[in-house]
Amino acid sequence: MKRLKRWQKIALGVIITLALLVSGGLIYLNSLTYPPAENAVSAAKVSQNDAGYLLFEAPEESQTNLIFYPGALVDAESYSVWAKEVAAAGYNVYIVKMPLDLAVLGGNKAEEIIEQKPQQKYILAGHSLGGVMASRFAAEHANQVAGMIFLASYPDEKGSLKQTELPVLSITASNDKVLNWDSYDAAKKYLPKKADYTTIDGGNHGGFGSYGKQKGDGKAEITNDAQQQEVSRKIVDWLKEIN
Repeated sequence: MKRLKRWQKIALGVIITLALLVSGGLIYLNSLTYPPAENAVSAAKVSQNDAGYLLFEAPEESQTNLIFYPGALVDAESYSVWAKEVAAAGYNVYIVKMPLDLAVLGGNKAEEIIEQKPQQKYILAGHSLGGVMASRFAAEHANQVAGMIFLASYPDEKGSLKQTELPVLSITASNDKVLNWDSYDAAKKYLPKKADYTTIDGGNHGGFGSYGKQKGDGKAEITNDAQQQEVSRKIVDWLKEIN
């Protein structure tokens, strides 16, 4: 058997080390991911489970679509409860599956959905980090987007919508301890003056999905079911206003 040269041994060692680091990192990230609660798993069963997204279709053909970016390390299915209700009200809802459950790695995922039926109307939305990345897409593709919804989220400078005429809805929860409220208030300068702001009394950060308690979050004073109903109601009421 041919012996490896010294540089070949070093290169092999580096490759093995990198492989171990990558696999270890993936295992670690997976351990941090918030899995969907039982009610979300059940709600997801009515969706079309595509490789890149979950699709909740409206009962009748609809031209209005909501493309949703999940929060960091939150499984896409976790948002199925309110998504199912919004779809039942007449709007198609796409919940995007992000690489490693991180929207920062899939900021342009909405393009893959929009290009399928570019003549239809698309509203971008996102929870927490997902909202930041969704607003960046909306800012860069304002001609393809008809509105933006933030769930416990806000835009950064790259996602500024201030110079657009896009309708914007921002939903927060009174007991949210994960959202940086100072940054949230400061980021209002990146939103149109006519943006709509509303709060869910007694809700918390994790309650915008159904995946259990999130680390560092405040205690909710309402049930997850109640917050899901409020999220869907506020989104549907707003969609009716802008359509």
